[in-house]
Amino acid sequence: MSIPQTSRTPAVLDAAPVLAQAIRGGFVESVHRASVAVTAADGSVELELGNATDPVFPRSSNKPIQALAMVRSGLDVAPHHLALVSASHSGEPFHLDAVLEILGGAGLTVADLQNTPDYPIDDAARLDWIRAGHDKESLAQNCSGKHSGMLATCVASGWDHTAYLEIDHPLQRACDETLADLAGEPIAATAIDGCGAPVMAVSLAGLARAFGRVASAAPGTDEARVADAIRSHPEFLGGTGRDVTTFIQRTPGAIAKDGAEAVYAVGLADGRGIALKVADGGQRARTVILAAVLRRLGVETGALQALEDAPILGHGEPVGSVVAVGI
Repeated sequence: MSIPQTSRTPAVLDAAPVLAQAIRGGFVESVHRASVAVTAADGSVELELGNATDPVFPRSSNKPIQALAMVRSGLDVAPHHLALVSASHSGEPFHLDAVLEILGGAGLTVADLQNTPDYPIDDAARLDWIRAGHDKESLAQNCSGKHSGMLATCVASGWDHTAYLEIDHPLQRACDETLADLAGEPIAATAIDGCGAPVMAVSLAGLARAFGRVASAAPGTDEARVADAIRSHPEFLGGTGRDVTTFIQRTPGAIAKDGAEAVYAVGLADGRGIALKVADGGQRARTVILAAVLRRLGVETGALQALEDAPILGHGEPVGSVVAVGI
C-alpha cells in the first residue's frame, strides 16, 4: 500500500510560533510550536496565534460533534451514555460496563464493534485488564464508546451496521455534514483515524466555532443535549485523573475534548470557542498552552493549576517545567 504524499506543510504547522518551552535547571532544553484559535459567540475569530485557517485533523476532538450527528440521526441514549459516545475513555470498569449497556440496548454485542483492539489507557485499568488474562480488545480501546454509539445509531436509523466505518456510509456522511454545519466551513480532507473510523479535517477556527456553538446551544436542542451530557458526566468523557475531566468539572458551563496529535478543543458557556494544535504532535505542552489562553481570556476556572502542572524530572524529582510563552 502506497502512502500518499502531501505537497506542502500546512501553515497551521509550518508557521506556528513557539508557545511553550521545556526548561530544565533554568536552561531552555526544548520548545513547542503551536497554533491557537479563539472564536467569539458570533463565530468570528477573536484571537489567532499562528494560523487558524489551514485545516487540521481534530482527531478525537471531533467526537462531541460526531455524537451530535448521531443524535440528529436518531440516537437516543441516557446522558452518561451520550458522554461516553463523545469520549476517549480511560477503559475503567464503569466505562466498559456502559459500552456494553449501549450495545445491549441496540440488540448488539461486542462482536459488532469494529474499532481497533487495544488495552485500556488508564494505567491501573490496563494492569487489571492484563492480570485478568485479557489481550487487546475492541471493548477496552478508548473509542469503543463512540463506536457503540455509531452502531446504535445505525440500528435506530435502519442503516447497515456492518458497514458503519465506510466513508460513504449514511452515518459517516451525517458526521461530515454536522461538522461542516457547526464549523461553518466545508470539510477539507477525510482520512482514517486510529480507531478505524473516518476523521474529517477543518480549521482550528472552525473547530473552535463548533465547540462554542455546542456549549452555548439553546435548551432543548440536540446540541444542548450533547453539551449537557458532557457537563453532567465528564468522568465518562475522559476518566479518573484525566485533565479533560478535571477541566470540565471545574469550569462552569464548559465542554472540552482532547485529541491525538496534541489537539484540544473547548466550548465556553458564553459561546466562545478555543482550539489549539501543537505542531510536533507531542502531548506535554497542550494543557500548558490551553491554561495560558484561558488566563489571557479571563476565563474563571479552578482547573488552571492542574492544567499548568507539567514538571520536568531529573532522577525522579522536579528540576524544571514546561511553561507557556508568547501568549
